[in-house]
Amino acid sequence: MIQSLYIKDFALIDELEVSFEEGLNILTGQTGAGKSIIIGALNMILGERADTEVIRQGSDKAITEAILSVGKHPEIEKLLEENAVEVRPELILRREIRSSGSRGFINDTPVTISVLRQVGNYLVDLHGQHDHQLLLKEENHRNVIDGFEHIVAKKQAYRQEYEKMVSLRKELRKLKKRERELEEKVELFRFQVQELDDADLDPNEEEELETEMHLLDNAEELDQKASSIVKIGQEDELNAVGLLNQIKLHLEDLSRIEPEFANYLDEISSARITIQETVQFAERYRSRIEFNPNRLEELRSRQNELNRLQKKYQRSIPDLIEYLHEIRKELSLAENFDLEIEKMEAKIEDQAQTLANVAQKLHSARQKVGERVSRQVEEELSDLGIPHAEFKVRVDWLVVSEERGWITAEGQPVECTEHGCDEVSLYISTNKGEEPKPLAKIASGGEISRVMLALKSIIAREQSLPVMIFDEIDTGISGEISEKVGRTMRRLAQKCQIMAITHQPQIASQAHKHYKVQKVEEKGRTVSRIVPLGDNEHITEVAGLMSGEDITDAALRSARELIEKNTFTN
Repeated sequence: MIQSLYIKDFALIDELEVSFEEGLNILTGQTGAGKSIIIGALNMILGERADTEVIRQGSDKAITEAILSVGKHPEIEKLLEENAVEVRPELILRREIRSSGSRGFINDTPVTISVLRQVGNYLVDLHGQHDHQLLLKEENHRNVIDGFEHIVAKKQAYRQEYEKMVSLRKELRKLKKRERELEEKVELFRFQVQELDDADLDPNEEEELETEMHLLDNAEELDQKASSIVKIGQEDELNAVGLLNQIKLHLEDLSRIEPEFANYLDEISSARITIQETVQFAERYRSRIEFNPNRLEELRSRQNELNRLQKKYQRSIPDLIEYLHEIRKELSLAENFDLEIEKMEAKIEDQAQTLANVAQKLHSARQKVGERVSRQVEEELSDLGIPHAEFKVRVDWLVVSEERGWITAEGQPVECTEHGCDEVSLYISTNKGEEPKPLAKIASGGEISRVMLALKSIIAREQSLPVMIFDEIDTGISGEISEKVGRTMRRLAQKCQIMAITHQPQIASQAHKHYKVQKVEEKGRTVSRIVPLGDNEHITEVAGLMSGEDITDAALRSARELIEKNTFTN
């Protein structure tokens, strides 16, 4: 339940704090007093979209905060643990709204607004002034029954198979699209494969070409220089090897006289060996030098061809080789597309059967829940002053043309959506002997309000929501019917905490706790206040709802009688 609510600098509210009680909490007050502002503040706490216009003029931020008792709630505990929020039996939900954006907190830990909204959805069902209009749109009718536990698991199983089917159909579309694209490119790819195959590309060839061409280009200079080395080393009259031999002999003689010369003897011996090896290598190398202008021209021609291919395809040689592999695969795919498409279509056909099975289970579950809800709504409507109501939740297959159908159900092609393969419609007859017709076409505003209250009562029992908030659900009703609506709400308050805004004395009279919302002027500015009423104030406020501003003794007596009647009989 909501234990307390704190609001600061929100619209007309400068600052207020109020505690609520178990049972039926009624809020009344003149139009414009700020009742809907309080509901709007609650909406912010529950993660609704924030509008910076709610920040009170002259303030930099608006704050709304609620303390809720939760008890043991596994889903909420799991969500809090996942977001590093301390788990407590009481939750403090807070929202701060600034011109730059808004922030959410749970137990003083920052959380995303999405997490705030998820927690709020587990705890509170808030019915706004215009929410009953949702029943007038058939696309919302499915939501009436899809929250029931018997359906939730079936819907999750369906959703998994539906997503698999979506993925397979997407793959098939991609295959067919690629088939069309390849049909346009197949001749080009064949030409390119032939051209690149003929080129016989090698990732190392460019480097090898450069090396060989460099040697052929410089063959004459290589021969000249190598020849010079041989001549200097061995062939001249005063050749290097001979000179070093002479020096070696002199050093040997000197070292016998002066040992210090021995240090240089080893170095001269090493130098002589090095020069001898160098000369021998130069001599051998000369025999390998190739003077081949034809080979050089051949290499240049090959280099030009490689450059042409790289420029044409805007790719390096290694990338060209990789591209060749890619277009070979594309050609192979193009030549085998029929087979690939057949395989994918077979997978889709198998998945369609699986999808049809889970869709049938979801369809049957919705029908069973729909039948049960139909009976329960009729019972609730009888208590709400529509004794002969006949209410039907119709669950029909989404039958479409064959080309649009994903599955077959009862021999007909059926469309599948992320929510299932069903069309859920609400039908009602409020007069005895009349056939039920679409709710949106025949129900009045007052009847729609009562249908919504009946559905909310059932949902509260089924889903065990701790808190339900009704913002003027009594639209379009009055008198005896209002009294019955109030009784239903008071009875529902035995299952969960109810907070309701009303203008009807018959409803207000049945409050377990009554609050008055009023506008006052303080320091030259208008502010909204919410005041918990005692027993006598409760009687006075109900009397005011009955007679207006001029509260007579007769109105007070009538209010007292109405309160006694409704609180002692419920």
